[in-house]
Amino acid sequence: MSKCKFGAAEVEYLGHLISGLGVKADPGKVAAMLEWPSPSSLKSLRGFLGLTGYYRKFIRGYGSIATPLTDLLIKNAFEWSLSVETTFQELKKAITQPPILRLPNFSKPITVECYASGRGL
Repeated sequence: MSKCKFGAAEVEYLGHLISGLGVKADPGKVAAMLEWPSPSSLKSLRGFLGLTGYYRKFIRGYGSIATPLTDLLIKNAFEWSLSVETTFQELKKAITQPPILRLPNFSKPITVECYASGRGL
């Protein structure tokens, strides 16, 4: 029972804060992303992309923004450049204002739309 919370307005679960308003990213994890230094190795880049990828639902256009970084994961392609650094900083900036993902209103009609391109969703 030590891990249980009863009557709480907000609970932390798997790196998310869940409340009656919806789901938002854990501010501690957001801070970790903001403090992440520019990767100097493939291992560090994978770690950063793994962390940001977990929160991709909070970043509009994540796939398109992260493409220059994921392109570096190809064998022998890791070469940090100014344009890649710009993308890295852009991705960090995008996570600074994560939205609260609201729960659907099931009393209203729900429309699902999807758009895909060669660079991302």
